Amino acid sequence: MISFDRVSKVYESSGQSVHAVEDVSLTIEQGEIFGIIGFSGAGKSTLLRLVNMLERPTSGIVSIDGKDITSLSTKELRRLRQRIGMIFQSFNLFHSRTVYGNIAYPLKLAKLPKNEIKRRVTELLQFVGLEDKANYYPEQLSGGQKQRVGIARALATYPDVLICDEATSALDPETTSEILNLLKKVNKEYKVTILLITHEMHVVKEICHRVAVMEKGKVIEEGTIFDVFTRPKTKTTQNFVRSVINDHLPESVIAKIQNGGLIYRITFTGEATGQPLLSYIAKHYHVDVNVLYGNIIELQGILFGNLLVELQGEAKEIQKAIQHLRLQVQLKEVESRAS
Repeated sequence: MISFDRVSKVYESSGQSVHAVEDVSLTIEQGEIFGIIGFSGAGKSTLLRLVNMLERPTSGIVSIDGKDITSLSTKELRRLRQRIGMIFQSFNLFHSRTVYGNIAYPLKLAKLPKNEIKRRVTELLQFVGLEDKANYYPEQLSGGQKQRVGIARALATYPDVLICDEATSALDPETTSEILNLLKKVNKEYKVTILLITHEMHVVKEICHRVAVMEKGKVIEEGTIFDVFTRPKTKTTQNFVRSVINDHLPESVIAKIQNGGLIYRITFTGEATGQPLLSYIAKHYHVDVNVLYGNIIELQGILFGNLLVELQGEAKEIQKAIQHLRLQVQLKEVESRAS
């Protein structure tokens, strides 16, 4: 539905060229929730602004539904932007308007009849759970309630695409979870494609189907949530994943490892997460298993387990245990200092 074909955006600053986005090629399918993650300055926000032509690419093509939007006229761009809703980190609500007035604003700009505006605003207030807040002003609302108003306003004109620019960064963890659940509801019930940028990997894990990792204007990695979390290829992605799966061994734990035991990372998926593999090898191969770290998470409905274990015992028995484990799970020896 949305595609970037070798897109670059270059700014000129003090006689120097700054590549905010460099040679990016991506495809976002209709109806999916696609995440773009990266640290500050990675180019995430600039890339999003290219989708509704708030910024024009220096080179390359941005297409929606197969149509090159860089060639649209001013009138055609206005129509395009009605199909694209935006949600902001700072909410961007009109403080002089009520909740009802904020949601109604884009409908008034579209010159809809009053009865149609009332019907649509009432529907959206119910959808986001703010039926009793219609006459409140933004200053009377919590952060989560403000973002719900922002989501309702973004949905007012029946968009095909919803752009979320750090939509949960200003919220506490509990409220973040509520807003992410609401966005999943938007995606499921309204069939809206969601393009989300964030620097928080747990947000990506919770809501996205696929993700692209950006660094210095470039996409350095892309894939399904499951693939990116279980097999991160770049150092930057590994650091992001580690913020959710924090399996770094503290020095105090490393210091307690005795007898020069070998440390292995065990990763397993699906049904293997429920198998007593470590108990089995301890009994059958006379190996002592010291679990240093353990975590099981769900990624796109699939269980993913990650363990760091120390194996102690006779070398011959450890090798037998390792051979057995490798038939069941992914196993990799790790350097204790780099774990």
